[in-house]
Amino acid sequence: MEINISLIHVGTRPERVLKSSSKPQTGQPETQKMERPRFVIEAAEAESMAQKSGLTVLQLLPTLVKSAQTLARPPISKFHVGAVGLGSSGRIFLGGNVEFPGLPLHQSIHAEQFLITNLILNAEPRLQHLAVSAAPCGHCRQFLQELRNTSDINICITSINSNERKYHPLSHLLPDRFGPNDLLDKDVPLLLETHQNGMSFNLCNGQIPETENPKERLKYAALEAANKSHAPYSKCPSGVAIMDCEGNIYKGSYMESAAYNPSLGPVQAALVAYLAAGGSGGGGGGYERIVAAALVEKEDAVVRQEHAARLLLQVISPKCEFNVFHCGCKKSCSRF
Repeated sequence: MEINISLIHVGTRPERVLKSSSKPQTGQPETQKMERPRFVIEAAEAESMAQKSGLTVLQLLPTLVKSAQTLARPPISKFHVGAVGLGSSGRIFLGGNVEFPGLPLHQSIHAEQFLITNLILNAEPRLQHLAVSAAPCGHCRQFLQELRNTSDINICITSINSNERKYHPLSHLLPDRFGPNDLLDKDVPLLLETHQNGMSFNLCNGQIPETENPKERLKYAALEAANKSHAPYSKCPSGVAIMDCEGNIYKGSYMESAAYNPSLGPVQAALVAYLAAGGSGGGGGGYERIVAAALVEKEDAVVRQEHAARLLLQVISPKCEFNVFHCGCKKSCSRF
C-alpha cells in the first residue's frame, strides 16, 4: 500500500508531496521511503505518518534514518550518516553529514551537528529522542553535551539495534562526561535556549533596520545570527549570513563546545540553513549559487572566525563576495 504524505516546512516554504511505502511488517517497522526527504516534519504530519504505518512516533524515527542518509553530502568519505530527532513540539527533524573537498576534515559538518542546527533554525526548544544510522563519534557525543539535561535524551542506533531498535539514554554513550556544568553557572543558556549577546553596530544600537539594500540586509542578518550565538567559553559570539543568486538569505550562529574542538563554525551553521531550505522549495543546490556572505564578530575577539570562514567560502564558492564587520558588545555579553 502506498501512502501519499504532504509535509510542510516551518515558515513560508512551498508544499511538497512525499511518498512512503507501507508493507507487512517482518519483526521491525518498515523503513519509510520518501520521494523527496524533508528536513522538518510537522507534528501533525508525524502523527499521521506513524498512524498510517501502524507505529508510534518513537517507532517512526528509526524508519526515517535512511531518508536522512540520502540528505547527507559526504564526497570524501562516501559514508552517509543520517540523524533524526523528535522535539518537544512533536516535530521531527532530519540531518546528515556534510564534507568539503579541498578543505581540512575538521571543516566538516557531522550529522548530529546538522540536526541540532536544524532544531535551532526552527526554534525547537528541546530534543527528546534521537535515531542515528551509526554510533555517534566522540566529537558528536561531546557536542551534544551542550544541550540541557542530556541524560534525559534517548538515542536509538539503527545499525546496532537493527532488530529491536531500542532507545537508550544518551548518557550511556558518555558516562563520565565533561561539559557545560563543569565550566558555567547554571543560569547560562545552553544550545536550543534563547541567547541575546548584546552585539550592535554603533549606529543601530542592536536594532535591525528595514532596508532593501542587499549588502545591508546581509550585514544585519549576520548581526542577528551573532546575537544568537552560543559562545559562553570564549565569549566571542559570531554569526554569518549568506545570500544565494536569487537574493535569499540564510543565517548561521557560531556554536561552542566545552571541549572547544567540537564547536561548529558560523559558516557551517549558515550552510545548514541553506541546505535545509533546499528540502522545502528554496535554497539548496550547488554551493556556487552562494554569491555573497557577511561575518559579524567582536572587534576585540580572542577567537576569530574570519580566516576560517574566508577559506571555506573561497573553496566552495570562489566568486562569493565576503565581507567582515566588527562590532561592540554590551557588558552583558560576557555572561549572556
